[in-house]
Amino acid sequence: MHLKKILVVDDNEDICLTIKQYLELYHYTVEYVHNGTEALQIINNDFDLIILDIMMEGLDGMELCGIIRDKVNCPIIFVSAKTLEEDKVQALSIGGDDYMTKPFSLKELKARIDSHLRREERIRSNDRHLLSSKNITIDLLANEVFCKGVQLHLTKKEYEIIKLLMLNKNMVFSKERIFERVWGLDSESQLETVTESIKNIRKKIRSLDKENSYIKTLYGLGYKWDVTHEKG
Repeated sequence: MHLKKILVVDDNEDICLTIKQYLELYHYTVEYVHNGTEALQIINNDFDLIILDIMMEGLDGMELCGIIRDKVNCPIIFVSAKTLEEDKVQALSIGGDDYMTKPFSLKELKARIDSHLRREERIRSNDRHLLSSKNITIDLLANEVFCKGVQLHLTKKEYEIIKLLMLNKNMVFSKERIFERVWGLDSESQLETVTESIKNIRKKIRSLDKENSYIKTLYGLGYKWDVTHEKG
């Protein structure tokens, strides 16, 4: 059986040891380092999930996430004593998948880890890994999106939004629901991140395909993947 491998990046030795000992009870393999510079030396695609503190000397968690996000596909959960809304928005906007404030429950941390890893597993086990709509194609195994054969350079969240909408064609998703499904947190105060992400997606697609509108806005309701141009 393949044991899921988790990296903890936190400058607090006690927190690292506590997380390690708890998760190892549930058959996770856990490594930890105490700053971003050390993390850069060992981070690769061998890790199934990363738990990342923000406030560390030298290279902090935000900076580290920005450096590794385009290279590492695994989920990243921020854990931080910073509780301000803008800190959470920034962490999620630069590529974080989840955000927990310290002190946190180990039971809840494990539940979130399990949830993110199940989601990743569902994607990888999907035999129908190529999904197409007009000029857009998603490779669900490689986590890549192509428009007219050209790869779109998307953030992880932009990719997740396209995937969510394409996998549920004709279904309308409110901004709240998109935020909950993609960011994993239900907070109406941070919904502007959804609007900005969709705006960026449209801009990137439009640079390659000016003739088709893929994400349709239904005012007062939300968004859906527009399939009016598709047959059947």
